[in-house]
Amino acid sequence: MRSAIVISAGGPVRRALPPFPDDAVVMAADGGALEAERLGLRIDRLVGDLDSAPEDVVARLDAEGVPIERHPADKDASDLELALEVAVREGAERVLVLGGDGGRLDHTVGVGLLLASNRWVDVEVDAVLGAALVHVVREKRAFSGAPGELISLYAMGGAAEGVTTTGLRWQLDDDVLRAGSTRGLSNEFVGTEATVRAREGVVLAIRPGTESP
Repeated sequence: MRSAIVISAGGPVRRALPPFPDDAVVMAADGGALEAERLGLRIDRLVGDLDSAPEDVVARLDAEGVPIERHPADKDASDLELALEVAVREGAERVLVLGGDGGRLDHTVGVGLLLASNRWVDVEVDAVLGAALVHVVREKRAFSGAPGELISLYAMGGAAEGVTTTGLRWQLDDDVLRAGSTRGLSNEFVGTEATVRAREGVVLAIRPGTESP
């Protein structure tokens, strides 16, 4: 399975990264180049309007032969969205998005909606946003965690039907999660393994987690 890590501006990431293939392609979305360097990740491609990536960083990456896909500042998509499109266009079947969870609320909400977009229907999407670990659930996902760890489940883009969970304190059994409902808020792992299934629709599973030292 071809994998990609897409790093956005607005970090920092504040929890340990989940296991991911060493050969994953790393794409920095504009100022995400700084977060990539802070995390010690090589950059294989830089995408965006480059209004937040320092000029010296852009020049160095260019000198190193890193492909740079520059877009105009007057555009109708975020740099993260553009980088995700590139990752999927180049065949990524699994994507890990890295970014922050602070700053502007409209940006944070936009990232959540973007992750759950049906454009990535054939892609397994996860994210680390600040201290939170986020999973997009289509059909079925399995997670490893710790007893008592919080996980919230939200339907995205409409109702999620046939939602069934295992390994969580409040079980769902072929239930409906409606968009705009907080029914799935603050569930908990009861052991170290959990699954979430959705017969129809998309569920965003958010694990707020704790910050790394």
